[in-house]
Amino acid sequence: MDLLVNSRRRLPVLSTRIDACTWNEVIAQILTWANRRESRYVCICNAHSVVTAAHDQRFHEILDNADFATPDGAPVAWMLRRQGYTDQLRINGPDLMLKVCESAAEAGVSVFLYGAELETLELLQENLRRWYPNLSIAGAISPPFRALSQEEDRAISDQINKSGAGVVWVGLGCPKQETWMHEHKHAVNAVMVGVGAAFDYHAGRIKRAPHWMQDAGLEWLHRLGSEPRRLWRRYLVTNTLFICGAIRQLVRRHGQ
Repeated sequence: MDLLVNSRRRLPVLSTRIDACTWNEVIAQILTWANRRESRYVCICNAHSVVTAAHDQRFHEILDNADFATPDGAPVAWMLRRQGYTDQLRINGPDLMLKVCESAAEAGVSVFLYGAELETLELLQENLRRWYPNLSIAGAISPPFRALSQEEDRAISDQINKSGAGVVWVGLGCPKQETWMHEHKHAVNAVMVGVGAAFDYHAGRIKRAPHWMQDAGLEWLHRLGSEPRRLWRRYLVTNTLFICGAIRQLVRRHGQ
């Protein structure tokens, strides 16, 4: 029996419905689907995701149709706490990837890696095998940085399906990974989970924020400091729009 699908607790954050959930619930549900080889997809939603969805109807539909939309990012988790789920924690991609891999190794569920550069995938596989010796990595693909032909796309789906993987980690970055997962629902017979920069983190190519910054909801500040030229505009605009949208939502809710 599905643990959450029949009783999902979804609350709006700006215009996106996010699942209120615990770590144990998310991990157990992913493994349940993986054991059945069900075609599902999970979106890890931070402030950037929900702000993008508020201004992009197509992306909004992709998140809304996800089998799971977890609250990554301190602001998103905070909005769920403000709406009654006072114990809601961040369910972020890098940590979810490791927790599920650990459980998958114990349960005999194999995983597949899709995304990133070839060198990153090689380093990532080395680390995962060292951390979880019993983990079965069924395959890995570094897709080209261009649109795929129908034949290429079909070949990738076939390769994943033939591998027997129950979980596909997708590291293409937002919103590309969410779009890819949505388009491959029913084509890929596995649980697809978009984990953003987790491939780079666990490959050792990008250093994660210290735990105290993660716990304080400041991981975004660490990323900004690491890649200021690429991320300053995104965080400045995203954070401002999120704060404005959150205030409007809470004011409307208080007035009802």
